Amino acid sequence: MARICIVGSGYVGLVTGACFADFGHEVACVDINAQRIATLQRGDVPFYEPGLDVLVRRNQAARRLRFTTTLEEDVAGADVIMIAVQTPSGEQGEADLSHVLSVGRQVGTLLPPDGYRVIVTKSTVPVGTSRTLEQAVRAAAPPGAEFDVASNPEFLREGSAIEDFMRPDRVVIGVQTERAGDLMRELYRPLFLLETPIVVTSIQSAELVKYASNAFLAVKISFINEIANLCERVGADVGVVARTMGLDRRIGSKFLHAGLGFGGSCLPKDTRAITYMAQEHGEQMGLVEAAIRVNEQRVVRAVQKLEELGGDLKGRTVALLGLAFKPNTDDLREAPSLRLIPMLRERGARVRACDPEATQSALRIFPDLETCDDVYECARAADACMLVTEWNPYREIDLARLKAVMRGNVFVDCRNVYPPHRMRALGFHYESFGR
Repeated sequence: MARICIVGSGYVGLVTGACFADFGHEVACVDINAQRIATLQRGDVPFYEPGLDVLVRRNQAARRLRFTTTLEEDVAGADVIMIAVQTPSGEQGEADLSHVLSVGRQVGTLLPPDGYRVIVTKSTVPVGTSRTLEQAVRAAAPPGAEFDVASNPEFLREGSAIEDFMRPDRVVIGVQTERAGDLMRELYRPLFLLETPIVVTSIQSAELVKYASNAFLAVKISFINEIANLCERVGADVGVVARTMGLDRRIGSKFLHAGLGFGGSCLPKDTRAITYMAQEHGEQMGLVEAAIRVNEQRVVRAVQKLEELGGDLKGRTVALLGLAFKPNTDDLREAPSLRLIPMLRERGARVRACDPEATQSALRIFPDLETCDDVYECARAADACMLVTEWNPYREIDLARLKAVMRGNVFVDCRNVYPPHRMRALGFHYESFGR
């Protein structure tokens, strides 16, 4: 059993802490947000992630997981200190490391002069950050403090984060010393029974692999969206094309789904960061830059489809089915809906929206947004519907009932959920992507 202190109790920090506690480690999650810590101490989770509330409460009850706003005791008593704070995008797309380095300096001042600790970057950080972090910690640490800095990037998908942690495709550990590598392997010992690949490498490689992975996924999404555009021109079906491509094991079927493109907390931020990082080192990321440009046009194309079907949007009511950037999360970071709502309003449309989990998050951004509890209420007297997030309940809508409550019959399926022939047979003026 190891003693772990995780600094930052947001999405990554909380999921990581709860899962490590479930492995049997003793975990303290620290955050400066007193309200968030108070919420967690009550056993409540301040965001939606399936199963996370149960995991948190179970490990709190077992006294393996606790939450605090103070670092002092937990840094001194920890074997491993993980930094899981935000690294938001700067003006040029660069990762803002101010939070990471601030935590590093605080940790340095609290390191005791005896004992050995590993300080781990769990946040997504550009290559070279661990070296800078080590310098910041060492400058603040007392004489004799013994520590190593390591990189352990996360690969958690919102909506399935617990499964991704408990049954990962791989664990990546970047270290400078064998001693740090041994301690980090010990944290993940429960995964050895699953024969999970544990990749121990240099810190530079570990730091880059997260950006490279997310950039590749972004390119794959934008690629199939460009193929969808071509399918519309030539009369092909992007669903058939994508499924057939995916049967080739060199390509694979995942992330070949045409639609509104990528959003969320990782892919948009990480693609910008890797292009900035490349430029800083005299290189270009032409493919990634193209993927970003393609992605930026997806919402524009969706609105164009709506106008082609329904004409001028001024005075029309548009119902948005879904707000979150993907199902099974309430996360609106970089969600297509955040661009879609202003774009529709600029054209004079009245926007109404529903989402199983994200309406409260949306109201914090758009306080005047009209929100509804279910699809049929949202669609009542609407001139058009746009399926924005493919939540499971939105895959099984009673379409005849939906059409009956609508004033118009326009339906733009931004996630290619429904068969076009079925929608048209029901009397919908229907459009999707690449079909």
